[in-house]
Amino acid sequence: MSSLTEARTPQRVRHETRMRLLDVVGVTDITPLMRRITLSGDLNGFVSLGHADHIKCFFGEPGAAPVVPVLGPNGAEFPEGHPRPQMRDYTPRSFDAAANTLDIDFVLHGDGPASSWAAQAKVGQQLLIGGPRGSMIVPPAFDWYLLVGDETALPAIGRRIEELPAGAKVLAVIEVDSPAEEQRFTTATDLSLTYVHRNGRPAGTTDLLLTALSALDFPSGDAHAFIACESNTSKALRQHLVEQRGFNPEWVRAAGYWLLGTADAHEPH
Repeated sequence: MSSLTEARTPQRVRHETRMRLLDVVGVTDITPLMRRITLSGDLNGFVSLGHADHIKCFFGEPGAAPVVPVLGPNGAEFPEGHPRPQMRDYTPRSFDAAANTLDIDFVLHGDGPASSWAAQAKVGQQLLIGGPRGSMIVPPAFDWYLLVGDETALPAIGRRIEELPAGAKVLAVIEVDSPAEEQRFTTATDLSLTYVHRNGRPAGTTDLLLTALSALDFPSGDAHAFIACESNTSKALRQHLVEQRGFNPEWVRAAGYWLLGTADAHEPH
């Protein structure tokens, strides 16, 4: 392995898995359909080193107080008589150790346990989380970076844009419902940011991202690509980059954050 290849190899870091019952201390609408929940409490030792890390959020029956499980050989084990809550994966948008706060951004898409909880969340409520179990760290050793996704990937993409070093060349293509859903980021990178809009069409049913990506002129040099969106769209975007645009497949990280017509689907490609 050459020294350059070695320098560009992503690093996996494992963390101690802990369950944390946290308090809602802030609720902020970033856009009409994106709500940021700020949590505080038992965050001692919380670690999230990668922009695409994910934690498990647990959602019980509406109005019921969260029950903290015991971590056993089969994962989280809840006391007898307490039904296992529904779980969803979410990106730690930002963690401030000094302030002891954790931000998580939720898409308010109108259904599902996570969106429904976030839509009614108020200061003083609680949320049970677990993890992250580990981090994937992509070294800042590439000539440029490509970030592609829909609104479910905005927390990871936004975090990546903010965390890459000054002067890093970044191209980002993001699909959202409308111009009202566009987010802007404070960054020292050399950022080219493109939004495409569904304008009321259902998420996961358009080829907006592929069309926009196909029309882009890429910078010279080697790139690392991060793709996260509806699963079939993610596969098509990865295929386009590898087969038509000459990307090294080992430097394309593509994830299906959700699958059209299927609840709680999350799969890497």
